[in-house]
Amino acid sequence: MTPIISAADLANELAGPTPPVLLDVRYQLGGPHGRPDYEAGHIPGAVFVDLEAELAGPPGAGGRHPLPDVAAFGAVMRAAGVSPDTPVVAYDGDKGWGAARVWWMLRWASHGDVRVLDGGLAAWTGPLETTIPAPDAGTFEPKPGALPLLDADDAAAMAREGLLLDARAGERYRGEVEPIDPVAGHIPGAVSAPTTDNLDADGRFLAAEQLAARFRGLGAGRGSSTVGVYCGSGVSAAQQAVALELAGFEPALYAGSWSEWSHNPDRPVATGPQPG
Repeated sequence: MTPIISAADLANELAGPTPPVLLDVRYQLGGPHGRPDYEAGHIPGAVFVDLEAELAGPPGAGGRHPLPDVAAFGAVMRAAGVSPDTPVVAYDGDKGWGAARVWWMLRWASHGDVRVLDGGLAAWTGPLETTIPAPDAGTFEPKPGALPLLDADDAAAMAREGLLLDARAGERYRGEVEPIDPVAGHIPGAVSAPTTDNLDADGRFLAAEQLAARFRGLGAGRGSSTVGVYCGSGVSAAQQAVALELAGFEPALYAGSWSEWSHNPDRPVATGPQPG
């Protein structure tokens, strides 16, 4: 199943006999909370999911957005109406980061039918509503492990022996700036691959063949089809994971990402452009 859905196809499915559960995951790194925008207008039937409070655990040694408690995540999804056999579509208002985070988590937790709205809320031309839905509770029970999850040691090994992509902006990868975390730079051996290059000018994902060419140019497909990815705290890297799956590769997410790596002084740090 493709990991994305167009706004036109979503409208058709919402009008059909088995409409998907809609999750509004509006989130901006360092920006205002997404709930007020959701309350001001959302796709009819969409349930707001709070990335900071419901899709991440408390910040600490595991990074700024570590994965939440699995049972707590399951409860959030059930409250939104998610069951094992219900299709799910997630959207946000900016770059696909928030929607991709819940997409990755549901896929990792063994939900097989979840997609990201391509282009986010800006692509939606239908009506919006302000009514806060009260869906019937779902029955989804997370079963982690359906997608590969990396820890710091796994990420280091992937950078040495396979391909580990750094999804942050190039200047953060090179160590020229670091606005959030205590150390600037990147995991040694990682390859710079900013998420902005996955999208077109309208904020939609590039075609699968374009994405495949992009990732092959970065070294994907030279052996294993699994590609590791990290970012600052495991959020934007999930958007990269969507792009990798579109391109035909298996994404392996380092959820702790740079915010976990850089807090450990024993971890090596590289700066500057990637070799070659």
